[in-house]
Amino acid sequence: MTARDALQARLEQGIAELGLTVPAEAVPRLLDYQALLERWNAAYNLTAVRDPAEMITRHLLDSLAILPYVQGATLADLGTGPGLPGIPLAIVAPGREILLVDSNGKKVRFLREAIRALKLEGVRAVQSRVEDVQGQFDCITARAFASLADMLGWGGHLLAPGGIWLAMKGKRPDDELPGIPVGFEVRAFHELTVPGLQAERSLLVLGHRAVA
Repeated sequence: MTARDALQARLEQGIAELGLTVPAEAVPRLLDYQALLERWNAAYNLTAVRDPAEMITRHLLDSLAILPYVQGATLADLGTGPGLPGIPLAIVAPGREILLVDSNGKKVRFLREAIRALKLEGVRAVQSRVEDVQGQFDCITARAFASLADMLGWGGHLLAPGGIWLAMKGKRPDDELPGIPVGFEVRAFHELTVPGLQAERSLLVLGHRAVA
């Protein structure tokens, strides 16, 4: 069994444990993305995770765990880093317009190469601070890049009416809930189980507060 075969087995098992159905071509493309990230990471230090098997668990499966909650035709992934969760979501659920946002130039150069190499249609990367991004999106993802107060304070203008904000966290961030800006509310909370990962993972679903 080659190293890639072992990674593929781990990825396919994890996808099955998550209860997800993905397109047939998604698994090899996810592995191509992981390989590209591993290669660039050696020179550009894009992620602290070095081990390829750990990348499958901590990056790919961690990103895919939120797939059942993603909705809408447009998505912005804020503080995406090397494309997490945006690129895995684009690979397994194509057809959505996705904007990847990060302020780090090295990471955005990697994102643009990944979009080109993986032929990700409808996916764009922009180097910007979140507060300077324009547009509105049906779904916003943010993977533990800031507190809820800062996330929504910087990026709340990007959430379309009726849209949802998916905030990926470790343990449930109860201490951050009082800081949620006026005009937003928690719609749901989900504890996530990421196959192979011992650490806690949680997802807060937020939206615009309904006007009484």
